[in-house]
Amino acid sequence: MLLIFVLYSLFSLVFIICKVALEYSPPLFLVGSRMLTAGALIILYYLFSNRHEIRKIFSINRTAILTLVGLAFFNIYLTNACEVWGLQYLSSAKTCFIYSLSPFASALFSYFLFSEQMSKQKWLGLTIGFLGFIPIFMSQSTEEELTGSFWIFSWAELAVCVAAVSSVYGWILLKKLIQVDQISPLFANGLSMLLGGTMALGHSALVENWDPVPVTEYLPFIECSILLILVSNFICYNLYGHLLKKFTATFMSFAGFTTPLFTALFGWLYFGEVVTSAFFFSMTIVFSGLLLFYREELKFGYAVKA
Repeated sequence: MLLIFVLYSLFSLVFIICKVALEYSPPLFLVGSRMLTAGALIILYYLFSNRHEIRKIFSINRTAILTLVGLAFFNIYLTNACEVWGLQYLSSAKTCFIYSLSPFASALFSYFLFSEQMSKQKWLGLTIGFLGFIPIFMSQSTEEELTGSFWIFSWAELAVCVAAVSSVYGWILLKKLIQVDQISPLFANGLSMLLGGTMALGHSALVENWDPVPVTEYLPFIECSILLILVSNFICYNLYGHLLKKFTATFMSFAGFTTPLFTALFGWLYFGEVVTSAFFFSMTIVFSGLLLFYREELKFGYAVKA
């Protein structure tokens, strides 16, 4: 159980490290360079440790290739570009909290794309959860307001909402690649990072100032990039996979709600970010919605049965 809290505290650190890295590099270059490097390392490791499967890579069908490109676009490029762009203007705690939309977005995708049925209790939990985001969306900083707004939402908030929804769709594509196309999750993730990183760098070259590269201080930028790759791309990914062997996916998703709390704590300690009453009010309502939504699954326990 302790490892679950270690995992989500590490996930929260990613937001803090990203926030620091943005002081030395614009968002698209930060995303592109990190993902391209991580993807190349993962692919090299996969090819080295699975040399007997190299031929299979060249026999991937056209549908799987298109799905891999979709995974790169939605799960790597769009998710990370929107998240990191929004993080420039939002507190790390608020950015992380908006990611709590993911389980609700996942439920809606499952309902509309896969015709999965939901009980009245789940619909109630879903509704309460969505309503819980209203207080924090209505509490905006001066930096957020500078990005402009659409109705009650700042563009920074909307960008992170797009990131949360896009990441969920990305996981659906990854699931298809693993279960239907029989592609290794390590290879799919590595290649999608490689392609998504290339997309982000291409976008960066068009809109960010390359002279010669968009980095103000190289040493702290490299340090942050290495930390992000180690913590996010290697440690968290592998630890999450390890814990899924011991705990149910439902429990892991539910426990993930601790991440905004860790992020709020680290953001306060490192940046002196003020955690507003709206944050805790929204947290309480959304937690109630999640509790209702997951209540039926949690009745069956949180450990994977042998």
